[in-house]
Amino acid sequence: MADALSPLEAKLLSLSPSALALESAASSIHESPDAVRRAAEHLRAAGLLEVSREEMKSYEYTPDGSSAQMAGLPEIRLLKLLEAGPKPLAQLPADLSRIGVGLARRAGWITLEAGNVSLTPDGLAALAHAGNFSLPSSDQLSTLDQSRLPELVRRGLLRERVHSAEKLSITTAGEKAAAEFETAKIIAKAETPAPGANPSAAPLNASVDSVHADATRADAGVISQLDRNLLLSGGWKGRSLRRYDLSVPPETRRPARRHPIARVEGNIRRIFMNMGFEEMQGPLIESAFFNFDALFQPQDHPARDLADTFYLPGTSPRPPAGLAQKVKSAHEKGWSYQWDENVARQMVLRTHTTAVSARTLIEPAQEQDGASRPRKFFSIGKVFRNEATDYKHLAEFHQVEGIVVWEKATFGHLLGLLKSFYSQLGFDKIRFRPSYFPYTEPSLEIEVYHPARKAWLELGGAGIFRPEVCGPLGGKYPVLAWGLSLERPLMLANKIEDIRTLYRNDLSWLRDFPMQ
Repeated sequence: MADALSPLEAKLLSLSPSALALESAASSIHESPDAVRRAAEHLRAAGLLEVSREEMKSYEYTPDGSSAQMAGLPEIRLLKLLEAGPKPLAQLPADLSRIGVGLARRAGWITLEAGNVSLTPDGLAALAHAGNFSLPSSDQLSTLDQSRLPELVRRGLLRERVHSAEKLSITTAGEKAAAEFETAKIIAKAETPAPGANPSAAPLNASVDSVHADATRADAGVISQLDRNLLLSGGWKGRSLRRYDLSVPPETRRPARRHPIARVEGNIRRIFMNMGFEEMQGPLIESAFFNFDALFQPQDHPARDLADTFYLPGTSPRPPAGLAQKVKSAHEKGWSYQWDENVARQMVLRTHTTAVSARTLIEPAQEQDGASRPRKFFSIGKVFRNEATDYKHLAEFHQVEGIVVWEKATFGHLLGLLKSFYSQLGFDKIRFRPSYFPYTEPSLEIEVYHPARKAWLELGGAGIFRPEVCGPLGGKYPVLAWGLSLERPLMLANKIEDIRTLYRNDLSWLRDFPMQ
């Protein structure tokens, strides 16, 4: 094998046998990463090199994170402001009252009584160690305590970057081939005197490095790939071409196939269509009015915190006056606070597809012959949550929604629809248990039995929209509603433990994924 090595391949085999990043290897031998990748692939096929892929994570500040790094975290700034004594909530700076108060209160650092904010003993202790909560500069993020990273990502202060790095490791056979290549070059150098020189004077103990460099400068060796530049320059003349290895089996031809998520989405769409449902659509960028207010979620609900929702600059158009007044009345009567239209006009990335249901309910029904018929809708779309990414959480995922609008609908109809839907999805053993959701009453969770795990697993939520939701939006009551994550049934059916697996560009995983 040694005499069939190209100079580039010999350079690769002369590197440290321990794992080395491909980019670093290319830099150390002054070659392009693409050229090194081609050479490494040939060496891997020959058993001289091992190529592995390692996932690397890095972090960078978001615009909000850069501001917090310079000015300090809002909850710590709030503690420093309260060090001199309690302050009225109404007199706090806007960012501290909107963000800092919620975070500090959740941590148990402050109390809020009679409109005044004051420090607790835990808050005083946190203030004494305020330096532990400071954020380093961008080039020193690697020094940040690793336990803090998920929380800072969840709050939108840090952005996680995941990238793959190729690692090269020389095998024992590769080390042997490299030694044989160098020995052959030394002997050839010793046996080939320079013009005019005495052949007997050639140094038999020539430096391996200098011989290696001479061989490279002479552009000697085997051409592994004949390209346009070699043909135009004539650089191929007088050189050998690597023999085509007919013993290597051809790469298996694989037909194009849809991504598993797209296949599940298509399956769910067919199930709904077969059950007589219509598909409803809605925008990804939504107003807080349809995402929260129209669903009877109070404006101080924790789900509206920056730590849970992605807010966007700008304001949405004003909601229809009559609809806004009905929603305002429902909130002020049901939650006993003063509803603020400016809060309702904030722009968000939708946190659930139930916002699509809210928009659909305000559309007038197309009745025929004066008869009241069920209106059945479904939606499949992306939603966004400001959550730290881990094996079961993503900041962006899919949600499936179903609603039935019919005055004669009952709780029994809801259970029957759910059993039919989930059984068609492939889950035979289904059960329901009471639960709570802000905009449905009664509410329930759907659990399916997983034979491999021998356990009941929660797969979705359902209920009947509250009158405070139905009344302002369309007046129709009751409205049956349910939803689930699209990714979760796919993970359960295929024993996938990490949701991130579904979104990695791993072609081997996609090719080997079982067709269903």
